[in-house]
Amino acid sequence: MIEMTTGEIWATILLLGIGTYLIRFSFLGLLGHRPMPGWMLRHLRYSAVAILPALIAPLVLWPAATGGEPDPARLAAAVVALLAAWWMKTPIWGMAAGMATLWILLALV
Repeated sequence: MIEMTTGEIWATILLLGIGTYLIRFSFLGLLGHRPMPGWMLRHLRYSAVAILPALIAPLVLWPAATGGEPDPARLAAAVVALLAAWWMKTPIWGMAAGMATLWILLALV
């Protein structure tokens, strides 16, 4: 383990903050006033839809609570959540249905 002084830690935090600011500024500050092409706007619409499954899939397929083994309760809750969100046309109902299903199945097992 590397020992760092308080000054080194703050310098690292400051440099990383400046770096992320410059990366974001390169897109928003320098190119933000220009209109984006239609093809790019079409692709950007799907980024939120792609991020949520990418965050949830590992938690369903390899949950830490079961040591990384697939769990029937979590798989069933994910299927119920998908079906409820598709049927009700809103993700809130999907989340609520999936959460209720998970709690019920974990209580029964």
